[in-house]
Amino acid sequence: ISKGPGNSKSAKSTAVPPGPPVYLDLVYIPNHSNSKNVDVEFFKRVRSSYYVVSGNDSAAEEPSRAVLDSLLEGKARWESNMQVTLIPTHDSEVMREWYQETHEKQQDLNITLLASSSTVVMQDESFPACKIEL
Repeated sequence: ISKGPGNSKSAKSTAVPPGPPVYLDLVYIPNHSNSKNVDVEFFKRVRSSYYVVSGNDSAAEEPSRAVLDSLLEGKARWESNMQVTLIPTHDSEVMREWYQETHEKQQDLNITLLASSSTVVMQDESFPACKIEL
């Protein structure tokens, strides 16, 4: 494609360029864990000890079963079997079904799913929370 005066066309590619994985302590899965934005390549490239899984909209498929399955597939390709913890922000039918149907594979891949209904009580006030030690 040529660029010149009056010609501003450019090539647009959706392919992710090659590169090494990025290691992070905590990752918030983008866009309420919607499969339009997150796939196996995301989990192959963005490696974390903790992933926050948000979304509580079954009509919009959030969180998406495809995203949860992509985590399993992506993590299976990691060189190391580091511990990964999923932190859901809401209890959902999708999350419960995924947990039950893939529990053995989660154990093999060293993935732990925290309960979304953890509650902390402080000074006569209770709120949902979880403790993450980095």
